[in-house]
Amino acid sequence: MLGPKPSALPLGDGPVCPYYTIKWYNLSMIRIICGGKKHLEWCAEACAEYEKRLRKPFEISWEFIDEEKLLKKLSDWPFTGREYVICCDERGENISSDEFSKRLDKAFFNGREVVILIGGAYGFNDFVREKADFVWSFSKLVFPHMLARLMVCEQIYRAQDIKNDGHYHHE
Repeated sequence: MLGPKPSALPLGDGPVCPYYTIKWYNLSMIRIICGGKKHLEWCAEACAEYEKRLRKPFEISWEFIDEEKLLKKLSDWPFTGREYVICCDERGENISSDEFSKRLDKAFFNGREVVILIGGAYGFNDFVREKADFVWSFSKLVFPHMLARLMVCEQIYRAQDIKNDGHYHHE
């Protein structure tokens, strides 16, 4: 865990903040940008099941962009450093759920919005992978986009559980 226990941090003159003393924290969330169409019904239902359990800053917002337009948008994106950009790609690094939780926690602590990129059928080009803060691989296998979206949702929920010393994740 990074930093002191969350319960030990007061938020100004008000109640104890469950996470950090930094006021931007309530504005933070995770933005997921996906290549392709909106979720298929089964994927939407499964993602919604995890999303309803999430609390700030682990809440998710989705942005769906046509696959052909996605690379153009990302090529024009300024990558300012205000965001912590995670690019899902089979050429990335495979990490544990605990490590993923720590990376999210550190990004939130540093005041960075987390942006997770899930590519289209052809993935991402070198430019996007080089600009991302982290290139994340679930495994050496390639997964369908809908399954990758669900896996991201589940890992975000698991990261929240790890951060909060919950009972969902078991070592």
